[in-house]
Amino acid sequence: MAQITATMVKELREKTDAPMMECKKALTEADGDMARAEEILRVKLGNKASKAAARVTAEGLIGLHIAGDSKVGAVIEVNCETDFVAKNDDFIAFVNDLARLVAEKNPADVAALSELPMGDGTVESTRAALVGKIGENMSVRRFERFETADQLASYVHGGRIGVLVDFAGAEEVGKDVAMHVAATKPKALNADGVPAEDIERERSVAEQKAAESGKPAEIVTKMVEGSVQKYLKEVTLLSQPFVKNDKQSVEQMLKEKSARVNRYALYVVGEGIEKRSEDFAAEVAAAAGNA
Repeated sequence: MAQITATMVKELREKTDAPMMECKKALTEADGDMARAEEILRVKLGNKASKAAARVTAEGLIGLHIAGDSKVGAVIEVNCETDFVAKNDDFIAFVNDLARLVAEKNPADVAALSELPMGDGTVESTRAALVGKIGENMSVRRFERFETADQLASYVHGGRIGVLVDFAGAEEVGKDVAMHVAATKPKALNADGVPAEDIERERSVAEQKAAESGKPAEIVTKMVEGSVQKYLKEVTLLSQPFVKNDKQSVEQMLKEKSARVNRYALYVVGEGIEKRSEDFAAEVAAAAGNA
């Protein structure tokens, strides 16, 4: 039996918002397996156990650039150590320049981008100089470049959420879709784009919940399928209720406006990055003990 530590319970609570004792019980049942414990909580507590899963703690900035003809654009994420640096004018200018470079030069990856000319040197030498000037590490994490025969729209929220949309239709529609994506954070344009492992995870949770209902097998099967379809409706852009009019879906809104969305990119600062948690009191106590 794995030892369940306070740190493990704290980590699970931060991921799920579930009560401490429920987290400890789930970890005990899962023999310390964090992913399994999270699944157990979702079965017991429903969606409440996953509402904090999207929290991100890494700092940085999202940069966006669209060329004047709205045919070429790019979105990029650059990370730093603190939100204070993310508000620094030099850092902001660096991120915006990188987004423009990606759009104009179409580098193959981050390594190729780092070698592009910038200022009196390269992107990498500029980054290194900025690190030396500001005194905080920073890194280019990822970027995406769109080139379309239609047009592009973008939206940035607080520098931490950035959306780039490839669409056909009125300019207003593109802006509305970009804002919708930033607000709802869909996983994919439609069901075809949702990762198979995500669907299977939802199916597994639904099966476990349905099994506890004690209903006949054929009813359980329908319950599971209904849960999966509900999930897909919630996480796919075209099926979601439109944020400016929840009486219609995004797909219905687009049809009404004679518009379409070809694809989109959604970047959230620090998404998927684990930031080292710091316990100041523990550090002081440890320092005192070593003194």
